[in-house]
Amino acid sequence: MNEIQARDYHDLVHAEDPQLSPEGDRIAFVRRRPDDDSYTATVHVVPVGGDETRQFTANDGVDSQPRWSPDGDLLAFVSTRGAGDREQVWLLPTDGGEAHQLTQVVGGVGSLEWSPDGSQLCFSQSVTAADREDGRDYAVDPDYEFETPDPRVIDRSIYRAATEYFDGRRSHVYVLDVAAALEEGPEGSDSSSDDDAEAADRSITRLTDGDADHIAPTWGDDGTVYYASKVGEEPDHSLRYAVLAHDLETGDVEAVTETTGWLGPNSLAATEDGRVAFEYTPEEQASMRQTDIRVYDPETDAEVTPTDPLDRTIARGVGVEWTPDGEELYFLTPDEGSQVCWAVPADASAEPRRIYGDGATVEEVSVGENAVAYVQSEWDHPGDVFVTTRGGNEVHRLTRINDGYLSERAVRQPEEIRFESEGESIQGWLLTPPTFDADDTDERYPLVVEIHGGPHAQWTTSGTMWHEFQTLAARGYVVFWCNPRGSTGYGEDHAMAIERDWGEVTLTDVLAGVDKVCKREYVDEAEVFVTGGSFGGFMTAWAVGHTDRFTAAVSQRGVYGLTGFYGSTDAFHLLEGDFATTPWEEPAFLWEQSPVAHVPEVDTPTLVLHSDRDFRTPANTAELFYLGLQKHGVDTRLVRYPREGHELSRSGEPAHVVDRLERIVRWFDGYSAYHDALPALEREQNAGLSSAPSENEE
Repeated sequence: MNEIQARDYHDLVHAEDPQLSPEGDRIAFVRRRPDDDSYTATVHVVPVGGDETRQFTANDGVDSQPRWSPDGDLLAFVSTRGAGDREQVWLLPTDGGEAHQLTQVVGGVGSLEWSPDGSQLCFSQSVTAADREDGRDYAVDPDYEFETPDPRVIDRSIYRAATEYFDGRRSHVYVLDVAAALEEGPEGSDSSSDDDAEAADRSITRLTDGDADHIAPTWGDDGTVYYASKVGEEPDHSLRYAVLAHDLETGDVEAVTETTGWLGPNSLAATEDGRVAFEYTPEEQASMRQTDIRVYDPETDAEVTPTDPLDRTIARGVGVEWTPDGEELYFLTPDEGSQVCWAVPADASAEPRRIYGDGATVEEVSVGENAVAYVQSEWDHPGDVFVTTRGGNEVHRLTRINDGYLSERAVRQPEEIRFESEGESIQGWLLTPPTFDADDTDERYPLVVEIHGGPHAQWTTSGTMWHEFQTLAARGYVVFWCNPRGSTGYGEDHAMAIERDWGEVTLTDVLAGVDKVCKREYVDEAEVFVTGGSFGGFMTAWAVGHTDRFTAAVSQRGVYGLTGFYGSTDAFHLLEGDFATTPWEEPAFLWEQSPVAHVPEVDTPTLVLHSDRDFRTPANTAELFYLGLQKHGVDTRLVRYPREGHELSRSGEPAHVVDRLERIVRWFDGYSAYHDALPALEREQNAGLSSAPSENEE
């Protein structure tokens, strides 16, 4: 069997966004695969009965958001194919035929959803006031390019996110008349033609306007679209969102309720009789609190919280889904190292019941009359399409998209471990190398400790870290990871235990796990390495400033100075929530809580990895940390990845994903007696790396 390597990332296929057909007999999903510098993504359909998977869309561009029409005859999807390379709406007959392009809009398309009668689609796009004034949000020349402001004048508190500056763009909601778009084409309209622009104007209606973001659009009945928008005198400072109902016939907009959340509602879900399900997080210290589902009922003008009895938070970025009969809601939560599916009566008449997911990561669900489709990853595979009954009693795996790869690789099963830290029970896992033999008591291995981000997140034995953990193990390291206090999946008290203290509490738990693991004869306690990203990067830097336990460290996309982070991130509410303060209120306290304050205590060789366009944890604090290490004579190097943002390790350019992982392994190897390798600083900067080197590595 071959051992897993970093460059194998190019061979791993990902299944995403499963959508059960209205008849319940087929599931559409996106099959995404890395290329050298980008990804290809096509829509595939697999029968629920388990027959062969069929590719539905051509290998042209990146496809996403497959959505069945209510009668199942059409499949709408979003694609970058064609001229312009923007995400546009396409339509494909499900019984065969060519795909038709329905839009050529300037802002790209998101949140695609059919109306109940199948005549219209709603979607969102991000556009400027000039785009709206000139009609480019209806139709635009495919060759049109946005002119970057020079100089860039900023009036908002939150003016950039992910890898982009907003530059005046706001998210707005649109409705597309499908028949009109098909009839009045042409496909891929060029807005240089007045006739084409007028045709697009007849088929597309913009529902929102003004200098505000309108997000999470969804249909109620055929004449009503719901969406959310921030409210408050300074919306960027607010955590409050109005849930709005837009009457398509009259144009009237009614605020039906309000919710709060530090990251906003991932989605809204409405029924034809006007009930709206949405996510709600208490406003006070919202970043630490658990998220529930609330349901507004217009008949009673009241809300219920059906998830209130459940001491778990709703999984971030997934949302909630009604059953077709409108009686129940399905949702996901982290739960003790798994991400599981639940169902609950929408009227809160019974407690949530656990449907499926123990020991796995359920990533997305689609609910039908009798079945639930979902993507699931487990310790032995990075993700496939599954289907189960509404009660979770019968489970069928419908795809094995990485079987060719996995059949030739040695994949180890992690071992769950439990340990005590200051009276708290902590869950963790241990992954041994493929060559490990429990009966060979003479063999010893170095240890790599992985610390998760968040901080309010959890790790499992699967999910996005599957490839990284297996790669490190294949390189000859025992890998340890855990969910210390602050993690989700163990109740609100566990998540809030790091209030005003990210570093000491988390490090205490992590080191308690290291102590337990190092008692095993095959783990060499003299060689312990540490790495992590985002909050894990914060913790890696905090650890090397507070203990000499680690032989070498790699800190990735971290937060190193809390004041600098607060002033440059799009997520400053995280600091306000977790620390209940601002830099003006307690500057000395925030300095002491920052890893950069403790750089004089560091002597652990530390590699610093960061992305040039990471606007969640901007590079300014990484630069300060790196400079401090240099000034204090610590072995260090800073590697910057151009074009990348905070999601580098999960969805960055494939060559960068591989390069990042190979640099981590190479850094550890250079300080390990178990590997015949010079430290990275004594080698050529790109020696031993298979991916394309950065031209401007620092």
